[in-house]
Amino acid sequence: MRICSFIPGATEVVAALDLADQLVGISHECDFPASVRHVPVMIEPMVGKDGGSGGEIDRQVKELVASGQRLYRLNENAFCRARPDLILTQDLCHVCSVTPDQLTGAIESFQHRPNVLTLSPTTLDDMIHDIERIAEAAGVLAKGQAVAQELRRRVDHVRSETNRTSARPRVVCLEWLNPLYVAGHWIPEMVALAGGRDVLGSQDTPSHETTWHAVEAARPDVILVMPCGYSVERTVNELRQAGPTADTWRHACKQRPDLYVVDAASYFSRPGPRLVDGVELLAAILHPTPDRPIDPAKAIKLEATTLTAGRAS
Repeated sequence: MRICSFIPGATEVVAALDLADQLVGISHECDFPASVRHVPVMIEPMVGKDGGSGGEIDRQVKELVASGQRLYRLNENAFCRARPDLILTQDLCHVCSVTPDQLTGAIESFQHRPNVLTLSPTTLDDMIHDIERIAEAAGVLAKGQAVAQELRRRVDHVRSETNRTSARPRVVCLEWLNPLYVAGHWIPEMVALAGGRDVLGSQDTPSHETTWHAVEAARPDVILVMPCGYSVERTVNELRQAGPTADTWRHACKQRPDLYVVDAASYFSRPGPRLVDGVELLAAILHPTPDRPIDPAKAIKLEATTLTAGRAS
């Protein structure tokens, strides 16, 4: 089977199903596991191609959306040459990836009609069920059921562990820095499973813009910084930038000792198997134990000195 996957979480599922060798097209964000990195990239973003700050990316996205322009460009020639039998796309977030309507014109020119599977998960269970849907469409349902069963087992294990404690820290999850956005969809559910209480986000609802005043008013015990698609390193580098925003974050570090930066790109932004790794990571942050150290590549406690180090003079 020839598979085009235009969402990174679905690409991770394809690899987990041992079908990476059947991928013939991916998006620019599909970078995990390493076995998919040789596959032709067919989706190009119209914003953030050269990096840029969160504020600049937010401005560009809003301008393109307001003018009715696309946020992503499809390489139609490469797409047609790939001749996919199965296309994996999404209709959850038009800011995150190409949507089905952008594929319609190109698909109509195909000599054969591929199967288009549209994914729109808003909960952890949706994501796990989508693994089974992808597996069924690819003809490996039994493998998909086995992967899903193991993920559900791991989620149940975290739930049983955290249910033993009565302490449930108040948590705020921020998925963008400038402006501030509160994370939604599956993130509040992940926090609850990990033994916390998300005090600004709501399960199964989109993220929404907020302010520092609202964050402070929520009286969080823990603030988790998880900009959509960012690694720990990229987030810290952006927070280090000179100016009033950096000063605000340095002040927040001094006022909030439990402020963490997490690898959002790997464990929180993408609705794929590694969301379960994210639940396990959150449990280690919210309920730390000596036998469960936190890998600094996955999450770090943010200190004011961390933001001062490497600051532009």
